[in-house]
Amino acid sequence: MPASPLFHWFLPTGGDGRDPGGVTAVQGRTGAAVRRPADIGYLGQVARAAEQAGFASLLTPVGLGCVDPWILSAALTQHTRSIGFLVAFRAGFSSPTLLAQQADAFRRFANGRLRLNVVTGGDPAEQRAYGDRLPHDARYARTDEVMAVLRDLLDGKRVDFAGDHVQLENAQLVDPATEHPVPLYFGGASPAAEAVAARRADVQLLWGETPSGIAERLARLRAGARAEGRTLRYGLRLHIIARDTSEQAWEEADRIFAGFDPEAVRASQARFAAMDSTGQARMAALHGGELTGTARDFIVAPNLWAGIGLVREGAGTALVGSHDEVAARLAEYQALGIEEFVLSGYPHLEEAYRVGEEVVPRVRALVAAETAAAQPESGPEPKPGSGPLQAASESAPESESAAQAAAQEGGRA
Repeated sequence: MPASPLFHWFLPTGGDGRDPGGVTAVQGRTGAAVRRPADIGYLGQVARAAEQAGFASLLTPVGLGCVDPWILSAALTQHTRSIGFLVAFRAGFSSPTLLAQQADAFRRFANGRLRLNVVTGGDPAEQRAYGDRLPHDARYARTDEVMAVLRDLLDGKRVDFAGDHVQLENAQLVDPATEHPVPLYFGGASPAAEAVAARRADVQLLWGETPSGIAERLARLRAGARAEGRTLRYGLRLHIIARDTSEQAWEEADRIFAGFDPEAVRASQARFAAMDSTGQARMAALHGGELTGTARDFIVAPNLWAGIGLVREGAGTALVGSHDEVAARLAEYQALGIEEFVLSGYPHLEEAYRVGEEVVPRVRALVAAETAAAQPESGPEPKPGSGPLQAASESAPESESAAQAAAQEGGRA
């Protein structure tokens, strides 16, 4: 495992504010959650803040409540210099040949600053809004075919493919920019999703569960990948509420919790329960869906708070604590096998600086110290290139078997 994880930041393309809210248009948002409109001026500020803070890339989500991630990311390349873009797209909504052309053009004109987040979708109501009526497992079967074709086309191969969902003849990119490999990120917690990850993903993304829950999932995912003769990288999607002291951080969590509207929580939980996303069900199991007690009643592991999941679909947990405490928890996830983190905080502009300046360096220091402590006191000279992992501003390294990849089940990051 690399000696230091890679860090990414989230773009709030549905609007931003001090409070969490829904990600899709199916779910309403409070005014406090969208006080800052998602225009190019503000999102450009967030992108530059994340770049200056040293994040590797920006996750641009996809869904009814999000602006088109391809167009937005292309626009933001003109407002940034080096940060990458983890562009989410819905598998099966357009031809994989067209997707490959879009991705190839992006990586060519943005000097390789592209990762792809392959989204299957876990909300039948939202899927129907896009005209998709496939049931859960069939959606993942279609995603499997799309990823297979997309990978080969981006690698410069000519593709003939006859699947249940994708049929292509003599598909090939013209002079593809293969000097810029495009990692495929993917997510999903169901057996159907994990089977696709084993075969096709470079990076499998998980939502922030307890360390024991993550360890259990990683063991199963590794076994699936081994059965396919592959190895994957693993990433974790989390919100961060970090302050100079633990008391200050929990005061902020208390403020967010106090602002939750009981009717909005009930409506959100009813909609989440109607989804067929296994990942969403796992998030709901952490908090039970009831707005009761205090914010600290929703602590599910040291510093891991499930309160955000009361109102937000998808990633519903946050690490809450002092900068040192949050860094320690992230380092513990890294020790389990997490090699990449997709982080966010409210508001995303200020928190990009805070997390990048205060938390990320502490994580790197902890991981470096642990790595150094594990090294033998003497031994042969290390081989060239076997030093610490590249800084988070560099592209993700290739896995042992492929270029990296993955996305969240249900598509909301």
